[in-house]
Parts: sequence; structure tokens; C-alpha cells
Amino acid sequence: MLEHGGRLRAASLRYGIAPPHWLDLSTGINPCGWKVEAVPAAAWLRLPEDDDGLEAAARAYYGTEHLLPVAGSQAAIQALPQLRAPCRVAVIHPGYAEHAHAWRRAGHAVTPVAVDELNDAVPRSDVLALIHPNNPTGARFPPEQLLDWHARLAARGGWLIVDEAFMDATPEHSLASCCPRPGLIVLRSLGKFFGLAGARVGFVCAHPELLARLHSALGPWCVNAPARWVATAALEDHHWQAAARQRLMTEGARLRALLTRHRLTPDGGCALFQWLHTPFAHTLHDALAQQGILTRLFTEPHGLRFGLPGNETDWARLDKALTGLATVKNAEAIA
Repeated sequence: MLEHGGRLRAASLRYGIAPPHWLDLSTGINPCGWKVEAVPAAAWLRLPEDDDGLEAAARAYYGTEHLLPVAGSQAAIQALPQLRAPCRVAVIHPGYAEHAHAWRRAGHAVTPVAVDELNDAVPRSDVLALIHPNNPTGARFPPEQLLDWHARLAARGGWLIVDEAFMDATPEHSLASCCPRPGLIVLRSLGKFFGLAGARVGFVCAHPELLARLHSALGPWCVNAPARWVATAALEDHHWQAAARQRLMTEGARLRALLTRHRLTPDGGCALFQWLHTPFAHTLHDALAQQGILTRLFTEPHGLRFGLPGNETDWARLDKALTGLATVKNAEAIA
């Protein structure tokens, strides 16, 4: 199993701080997510049904007629490699490690590729998998560049997989509405923007033929009925979505400014997180953890990802902790 953010219980045991006393900034999940109301009792009693309104709400939200609900985009990440014979797969690096892991485990030849080398990787790859905006660096790509890569791959039966888990705050940059195109696969999730990671709901936007194959591989009832009810309501709440986008863009800029003020200028990020590339990542991570603040530590390359605090008390706590870092190690040397 690969390491992920949000391992609060493990951090609690390691640092001797009870889970309720932590400020968890390790996941990049919206700390002020969509508020779930009481789920109707019938949702717990009945098997999931495809015509319950979820697909219709998702089609309207993502701007495409062809999609498949899945148990979080992770379900698709694990299943898609099973739909191709062994081939050459280029995966953005650094990036969400589950992509490379799933393709490698399925017997494919996987090559990690840096952002500035992706274009050169297209001619020698059958599949290109990337995250947009990238996790953890926040790197973005012009839509015309992505569509050019797709066209070059699709011309010889290849795939472009675009994981848009962090795209909801900037939907104008999404490729979901470009589906269906043979060889273009867009993954979406309700975990980050909507703050519904525990519901495990995601969508695959792709050509109908590929969606049928994926549906067959995953089997029936991929998303449980209560999660489908919650997801439908969240996707239809346009007022909340607009307010959340505005707030997250403001908060993302605020986090960047706070880190910069403490001489920890981010090297990238998006509305939901900021990325700091530093050889002192482990020192920073440990110093903050000792104060009950959990960040996401990366070792290849060395860096930290900071998620958003959820309220003014949390913002003040982070500010105070970052101020204290200067007494642990000169902040300029750390950065």
C-alpha cells in the first residue's frame, strides 16, 4: 500500500497527540465542504439504481453526456490498466503515485516523466497519465496542449488520462466537456472540492465504448445508494458551488501569502493546497507535527504540501506554528 495524506491516527500514535487536537492539512480536501443533510432511510434499504438522478446531475455539472459513476476516481485508476494489453505508459512525476503503481502492477512498462519532458514522451508512449492541476506541484497545462497530446496518442490507439481531482475550483480549465473522444479519459472526484472524500464518489468521462468496458470490469453497484443520494444533492447545489469557488480561490491565495511571509514561498499549488519543494521537508514536517499540525510529506522529490485551514482559529494556529519554526531553524535556510 502506498502512503497517502490524512493518516491522522498514525500521526497521533507517533507524536502522542490525540486525534481531536490535530490540525490536519495533509489531504488537500476542502475543510468547509458541502454539508450533508439527513440521508433518506430508503437509501439504506434499497440497492443503487442507475436512474436515480445521479448521472443526470453529473452530466449537467461536467458538461458531457458520457460518464460513469465509480467508487472514487481511485476505482478507475486501478481498473483502467486492466483494459489494455501490456504497453508503454508515461506518468507525470512527481504526481499522484497510484497511477504509476496501478499500471506497473498490471504489467505495463511505466516511465516517470517530469513536467517539462511530457511532450517528448508522447511519441514513445501508448498511454500518458497526468494530474491537472498536478498533485502535488500544482502544475497546469493549456487545454490546447492537452488536446494535442490526446490527438497524437489517439491516432495510434493510445490514451490520454487526465486526473482532474483538484479541478472543480477552476472548471473552465477542465477537459470533461471535450468528451467523448476516443482515447480521452477524464477522471473527476467529489472528494476534494466538495469535501466528500469519505463517500467515495467519482466519475469517468470517456467514449461510450470504453465506459462500457470499464463498467463491466467494475461490476454492478459500484457506488452505494446513500453516497449516490449525497452526490446528487451536492452536484445540484449550484449556489454552494459558486460560493465555494470564490472562497477557495481567496483562501488559496491567503495560504500562499502566509507561507511566503514566513520565508516558505511555495513553488506551486492551486486553490486547495500549496507545494513547497525543499530538502528540509522532513525537518519542517516533524517540527509542525510536534505542534499538532499535519502536512503531507513527500520524499521524491523532497517537499511538503499544505492544505487549507478551516477557520480563523486554525489560521492563527498555523501562523503561530510557522513563526515558531524560526526558533527551530533559520527560516531562510530551511526554504
